[in-house]
Amino acid sequence: MSALREALRELPDAVFGDVLESDDAYLLVLDLPGTTPDSVELSVERGLLEVTASRDRMAPEGFERVVDGREDELSFELPVPMDATGRDAEASIGGGVLELKLPKQAASTKTTIPVTE
Repeated sequence: MSALREALRELPDAVFGDVLESDDAYLLVLDLPGTTPDSVELSVERGLLEVTASRDRMAPEGFERVVDGREDELSFELPVPMDATGRDAEASIGGGVLELKLPKQAASTKTTIPVTE
């Protein structure tokens, strides 16, 4: 989990994140301001969570953008704990906050492997 902790410290400036843990899952809470469920893509592969998101940058009627201080696109990767799996993961977003629940894999039972000559 230390790799995930370090990665959270190096998120893009516009993103903040927390990790919570229960007996059967991890919960990642990521602030992704200006995003919606349709603008966020998530995938887990080979121990990495890939997050790609775009922000709604429409200026209200009668206004034009004078200072452009936020990126339109966010893209970053986070290592997931070794016992986490993307299978049956659940994600929701509201108010620009993404909550991603990654189930823990069942601990594998010990298997003895016979050695022959």
